Amino acid sequence: QVQLVESGGGLVQAGGSLRLSCAASRSILRMIGMGWYRQAPGKQRELVATTSSDSYTNYADSVKGRFTISRDNAKNTVYLQMNSLKPEDTAVYYCKANLLGGSYWGQGTQVTVSS
Repeated sequence: QVQLVESGGGLVQAGGSLRLSCAASRSILRMIGMGWYRQAPGKQRELVATTSSDSYTNYADSVKGRFTISRDNAKNTVYLQMNSLKPEDTAVYYCKANLLGGSYWGQGTQVTVSS
């Protein structure tokens, strides 16, 4: 098992930046993958970005070129740098970890982008 704690959300104006952090309770080195997802009110949860154990990254088309996922294995932390934020990026952002035994979610952090 693993516990995930997200932080870094908040209120920002359109065009601004935020960096989200996801701290894991155990080493992330051997996790199959980790990722960021988001859920806006009335919408389904959607993939934002993922990173695999060999640092392969994948992004939703809507965030390509604006968001960057990265990992610090020494700190057991995954980050999501979000630049050029748009009002449509407003959502609760969740961190997810995929292990051989299952998947785990954090509690989420709210990101609100004002126009």
